[in-house]
Amino acid sequence: MKQAEFDGKGSRIRWTEAAGNEPARVYVHGLGSASTVYNAHIAARPELAGRRTLFVDLPGHGISDRPADFGYTLEDHADALAAALDAAHVAGAELVAHSMGGAVAIVLAHRRPDLVSRLVLTEANLDPYPLVTAGSSGIASYEEDDYVENGGHARVLEKVGPSWAATMRLADPRALHRTATGLSRGTNPTMRHMLEELTMDRVYLQGELSGELPGREGLEDAGVRVVTVPGAGHNVMFDNPDAFAAEVAGKG
Repeated sequence: MKQAEFDGKGSRIRWTEAAGNEPARVYVHGLGSASTVYNAHIAARPELAGRRTLFVDLPGHGISDRPADFGYTLEDHADALAAALDAAHVAGAELVAHSMGGAVAIVLAHRRPDLVSRLVLTEANLDPYPLVTAGSSGIASYEEDDYVENGGHARVLEKVGPSWAATMRLADPRALHRTATGLSRGTNPTMRHMLEELTMDRVYLQGELSGELPGREGLEDAGVRVVTVPGAGHNVMFDNPDAFAAEVAGKG
């Protein structure tokens, strides 16, 4: 396990790492998730072997610290991820990022393009106040204290089901709420606008079962390769791991 300070107060963002060739692949999880749980089975596949691989847990999630006075906005998460990559001496990485983590990856690529050579985004949040989808938790509908102290967290764990709850219960409730609220608020410019303005290789994976991606044509006009993954919902890496691994490997 490796770590780096991210808030100037001693809090650490942590990751596990497998040695290999550069450029590194960096896996970034979604809201209430953990990178190894969602991606280790993908990174272990033969077509992805031999590359340096980092599984990063964002602040408040998994094995990373969860300071109570941290903002947990998308920008805050992106800065923390940058601190991890700087400490790991990573540059020009391929970021493989899911859902909320995809929004963080876009912000990072916008702020620190030196750290990112390619984005593989799976159902990343692109707009503020997103529509309710299979990847929605309902966390942001609560006030913070209601979520943290008055049973909101327990109700959400019951709502999202056992698979998502298995990793969500490892995250700090206050960090979850602030992250979800920041995700709903979005960024200025929006994550979609940032993605369209980036110039590195960009792939966006949309699960077929999640429906058509809003604004697909605009993304494609901006050079984003949009792929509809057959038989998959929000968690493409579980629903169709063959297609997911092929896209990560650049062989889709």
